[in-house]
Amino acid sequence: MLFSDWDILSEKIIHSRHEQRSSKRGPYSSDHQINAWLRPSSRLGHSLHSSPAARPPAQCSGCTHELNLHRPIILDEATDFFKNLGVSDFTFDSCRLWGWRCRAKLAVRGSSTSPLIGLYQEGTHNVVDIPHCKAHHPNINAAVELLKQGITELNVEPYDEDQGTGELRYVQMAVTTRNTSLPAAERYRNGKVQVALVWNSRNENSPSSDKLNALANFLWRNGGRSSKVHLMHSVWANFQTSTNNIIFGNRWRHLLGERDFWEHVGGIDISLDPSSFGQANTRAFDSLLRQLRKYVPYGASVADLYAGAGVIGLSLAATRKCRQELGWSVKCIEINKESKLSFEKTVGRLPTSIDCSIRLASCGHFNFDPPRKGLDPSLVDALRTISLVERKAKSSQSSSLKVKDEKRPWILRAREASVMIESKTTWEESQSLPQTLIYISCGWESFKEDCKSLLSSKAWHLDKAHGFNFFPGTQSIEVLAIFKRGPRAGHKKKKSGKKSGKKKKKPL
Repeated sequence: MLFSDWDILSEKIIHSRHEQRSSKRGPYSSDHQINAWLRPSSRLGHSLHSSPAARPPAQCSGCTHELNLHRPIILDEATDFFKNLGVSDFTFDSCRLWGWRCRAKLAVRGSSTSPLIGLYQEGTHNVVDIPHCKAHHPNINAAVELLKQGITELNVEPYDEDQGTGELRYVQMAVTTRNTSLPAAERYRNGKVQVALVWNSRNENSPSSDKLNALANFLWRNGGRSSKVHLMHSVWANFQTSTNNIIFGNRWRHLLGERDFWEHVGGIDISLDPSSFGQANTRAFDSLLRQLRKYVPYGASVADLYAGAGVIGLSLAATRKCRQELGWSVKCIEINKESKLSFEKTVGRLPTSIDCSIRLASCGHFNFDPPRKGLDPSLVDALRTISLVERKAKSSQSSSLKVKDEKRPWILRAREASVMIESKTTWEESQSLPQTLIYISCGWESFKEDCKSLLSSKAWHLDKAHGFNFFPGTQSIEVLAIFKRGPRAGHKKKKSGKKSGKKKKKPL
């Protein structure tokens, strides 16, 4: 989510959430849970109109339909929803239908002689092998096949959930298509795969570490830079012994290949660690960012909530020349501290011509629910009462012109944990509240509830909406919604008791 022209509201939310911290996971921790990644992956049919009857009995849980992939079932409902709210020009981008998934988390089960790498069958923990998934980037399928060969040749034991035994639990495949040595048209199909092996041990010093290194060397020898087919970008290891549904542990180790993983999206180079959240559909995300830029004027000041590694905010800093009129230009707010390193690396590659102040705030006292669950209630309440906040802010400014030193401990701790890149330009610092709210939603049901809540206060109106087919084969669409402050133009209240144009005749 993005705000244009924001300052006071973020401080209000920090304060409102200070005493309400809970043990819930951050917005990206759900990406580490099995039940979160079963649905958005997919096993697509061989054609746009393939017959459901042709699908195998033990289908994976990734797809909900294989017909009309360009038009999800939910699209008609979305069109009617926005039309009823006054947005009759809702658009939908069907995006790429096959080979779109550039990031996949897959379970590894079966045996060393017959490994299964794929997703769970719906409602079970039985893994369905998906060696030829049409949704995956082709090089992910190729890397999965190579991994199977290594498992069999080296006698690597897949994980057994019931016994808690085995060595390889999961694998994450992430494709980078950034390769400036190739023509732009050839970069996507020649993408390189970063492989992250989730190993069933506490660290790299376990008895099975020799087998882990042997498997990594096998992958690099047969798919690395010096192999016949250069398929691999790098090989990483993650160590996890938990018996719950969390995929990744906290310990990572770079084994072979390039350490830094770069992708070009939104007009900038972005850095993503294996532990970072990244969009699975890179091309669709890039299309959304291009559309988003149309609603952010040049020189705007932006706050990016649920920022992750700051991709959206930093993209706007580079492409919309965000200014520092409000004391900062771009504020990226994220509770996952692991995002900090990727954010710093991305900032390091921004064009030197950018003259703005950029900040990543860890904001440990923000407690937002994952995006698919919708906005945090405190944020919704703050947005619904934004007019009242603005009046109080103006009153406070007029009563005291002296700037006080910040003493609130939760604000100071958030600043200490933040990353700031200062502007060369000096502007007069002021305070302002957002005039534009850009909501990017991956959860249709939660978006509808949030949208109704925002509009019910009359503080906002829905101006534009666009849909994107981020996950073909599922009943899911990504929504880009633009809210503006105040009532919709042209919707004036009718005056009661309006006099008729005809004059009444006086009685004789």
